[in-house]
Amino acid sequence: MAFTYKHYLVFLFVSLGISIGLQMVLPFPYGLGVALAIFIVFPLLLRRRYMGQLRGGYGSGSGSGFGGGLFGMNRETESAKFSCMRCGKVYKGRTCPVCGSSATSAHF
Repeated sequence: MAFTYKHYLVFLFVSLGISIGLQMVLPFPYGLGVALAIFIVFPLLLRRRYMGQLRGGYGSGSGSGFGGGLFGMNRETESAKFSCMRCGKVYKGRTCPVCGSSATSAHF
């Protein structure tokens, strides 16, 4: 199910109705606390579910972190590759294994 703006508004108004109903049933400080918790927790859960669908389910577990990385998908399995500016060899690491130069350019 794809979440759209319409789904988000329906979800928001349903949570508003639930929180108003709980405020009528519960005494003052508890009802207000529950209503604030609903308005904070439910949208976070909705966003987490939506972001999990955008990632295709990748990393949707509890230890997946927040978001999908700085520029999109997490690239934890891929390491950066470098090319030597002196001899042109592409390698992984800080210094060139062929000529020992540390003048490199990164390839992502």
